[in-house]
Amino acid sequence: MKSKIHEIQNTTNNIMSKKIVLAIITVITLIACNKESASDANVHITGDVKGLSQGKLYLQRIQDSTLVILDSMVINGDSKFESHIKLDSPEVLYLTLDRGQTNSVDNSLPFFAEPGDIKIETSLKAFFSEAKITGSKNQDLWMKFDSINKRFNEENLTLIEKRLKNEIKPNPTTADSIEQAYQKLLKRKYRYTAHFAVTHADKEIAPYLALSEIADINTPYLDTIQKSMTPEVAKSKYGKMLNEHIKERKTLEVQK
Repeated sequence: MKSKIHEIQNTTNNIMSKKIVLAIITVITLIACNKESASDANVHITGDVKGLSQGKLYLQRIQDSTLVILDSMVINGDSKFESHIKLDSPEVLYLTLDRGQTNSVDNSLPFFAEPGDIKIETSLKAFFSEAKITGSKNQDLWMKFDSINKRFNEENLTLIEKRLKNEIKPNPTTADSIEQAYQKLLKRKYRYTAHFAVTHADKEIAPYLALSEIADINTPYLDTIQKSMTPEVAKSKYGKMLNEHIKERKTLEVQK
């Protein structure tokens, strides 16, 4: 009986030893994989969310009209965070704060990521509005564009307000005046955006703005942006998307 017990114990010990060895091998493999993935990364993101002592941050990208997680960072005591990712070309990513509430504008921070070191500084109180992002040339250009684009948006809001007031007591003359003002504003915005894209066609911000702001502009404007792009930008994610968009537009125009 004792010999059988010893046999069982020895077998159990052997099994446990094998499990421990396998566990150690698994841990070593995971560490090796992490080191390998970190070495492959070409984007180093560091940041600080002042006031955040506990929570989770997600680094996301849009893929097939859906936000996909690239990395997640747990905040526990220290408001600073760090991430290493690999991008084939500059791309707009989203730093999302999990507040444990329904997503709102102030939970998500879009920024133009590109290879190199990027620093994001913001606060828990005003996650979106107080954000300061450095280290990305495309981001700098995006902010420059946005400073002017905000004016167009403000003018548009004013026209929307006038349109709503006119609907209470309809006046055809006022309605025509508002529509004319809107069309003029739209042309100004489209021309400014197209000019900005052509001027900065050596950066991925050019095809991105063409797609996100003026995708429905007359095709010749899109052609001008496309022809102005450098070979490197043309091969980027947004450069390829713009090329495809123009092809689709021209195909539809031929069919009409």
